[in-house]
Amino acid sequence: MISDDNLKIRIQSPLGLIEISTTTAFVTSIKFMDDATIPDSPSEVKNLPTLIHHCIDELQDYFDGKLEQFSFPHQQEGTDFSQKVWQQLTTLRYGQTVSYLEISKRLGDVKAIRAAASANGKNQLAIVVPCHRVIGNDGNLRGYAGNVWRKQWLLQHENKNSGKMQQLAIF
Repeated sequence: MISDDNLKIRIQSPLGLIEISTTTAFVTSIKFMDDATIPDSPSEVKNLPTLIHHCIDELQDYFDGKLEQFSFPHQQEGTDFSQKVWQQLTTLRYGQTVSYLEISKRLGDVKAIRAAASANGKNQLAIVVPCHRVIGNDGNLRGYAGNVWRKQWLLQHENKNSGKMQQLAIF
């Protein structure tokens, strides 16, 4: 189950099951798992690498309304353009929204709006690279790989900076 090269665990969050994938050096994806089932028994928490503990602790703090920016090492594969889009997303303040058009303008090409939207949709680091903060030019919520209801929840959560405690179960 746990290898030196790649590890996947699942945690229960206020938004459902989340799968976290890591290498020995980086968190490589954080994905919502709509069709996944919860394993019969939780993972042995004490045997998990420090990186996983750091990620889980920060996700817990995020859901508790105590954390606005993540510090654990993360990296995802993508084109140079996708990397630029994701870098732009990480500059957004907690609770701040921006349009797809604004992202393309920040990248220096207003005609790149569809490419920016496509790169946004390919983000593998939900919440951490905050693609949920990108909305339509008209202010409406647009597609989200984790479903629009999660996008709405995340934006509302950030806007109210909830102090409500949520316990994450590790699987």
